[in-house]
Amino acid sequence: MRLQSKIIFKFVLALFVFSSISFGQGEEIKQSNNPLISYGDAMVFGLVEGVTEFLPISSTGHLILTNEWMLDPSSLNEVEKDAVNAYLIVIQAGAILAVALLYSRRIFAVLLGFLGLDPVGKKLGFNLLAAFAPAVVLGPLLDRWIESLLFGPVPVSVALIVGALLMFWAEKRKRRVDGMDGDTGKTIEDLSLKNALMIGGLQCVAMCPGTSRSMMTIVGGYFAGLSRRHAAEFSFLLGLITLTAAAGYKALTKGQALIENLEYGPMLFGCLIAGISAALSVHWLVGYLSKHGLGLFVWYRVCLGVFIIFYTVLF
Repeated sequence: MRLQSKIIFKFVLALFVFSSISFGQGEEIKQSNNPLISYGDAMVFGLVEGVTEFLPISSTGHLILTNEWMLDPSSLNEVEKDAVNAYLIVIQAGAILAVALLYSRRIFAVLLGFLGLDPVGKKLGFNLLAAFAPAVVLGPLLDRWIESLLFGPVPVSVALIVGALLMFWAEKRKRRVDGMDGDTGKTIEDLSLKNALMIGGLQCVAMCPGTSRSMMTIVGGYFAGLSRRHAAEFSFLLGLITLTAAAGYKALTKGQALIENLEYGPMLFGCLIAGISAALSVHWLVGYLSKHGLGLFVWYRVCLGVFIIFYTVLF
């Protein structure tokens, strides 16, 4: 608890320093009189990304909906759309940093394991690589197709509802298998390579916006017999690798569009906001999930999905 408080404090301090520098520069940091994404936009995107990234409710889906509400993609040209869509992935850098700091001991153990100094860390490291492998193969192949066909309110709403049904079934199954409502099951150290690969396969389903990478990997952890807490922790650690790869891939393939259409100040500001809110979100989720399970998120996803469908039809 004390370590996490120190980490969150460092995030807040970094945000304060960066905000002072960025806002103090005023007009000097502006590339245009009408920036595509302002500091206010970046703050909203950062909050949405940070709060939702590791909750099983789909951060990408929420960012797409926020984008529809704030920026009106129909008013943007194709290059601007590419830049904004890329930023909705790159902004995950803040959330990545939050998890890297919160789980630094686990990460350090993995690094020692690969050096032959920590057998438990070595096993965890190979399990994470196995879980990441399916995304390496399918991610680049499906990226353009998913972005062109599924980045919209209706696909997101359908994925939210279908994912809610899967979570409801998975939570009910876990309670039946465990024989009690407590947080029972295997630890991360007990996870087999086969089960890690299964979790990685389920993670690929979350490439469809609205599904939720966190939801699919936590459910995969349930299927592998992990306790709720350890299913969440494995999801966070796998997300550290997957999100880093996704953000890096977007930065490489869409970096020019980002540089030419978005300002550095708001981009970095949004990432910092995402980092702070992600740290708080992860800290809350582990405690909540251990005691209560996925039920709250099932109802949230269903309500949001139904609302989006009705709103789209009526307006």
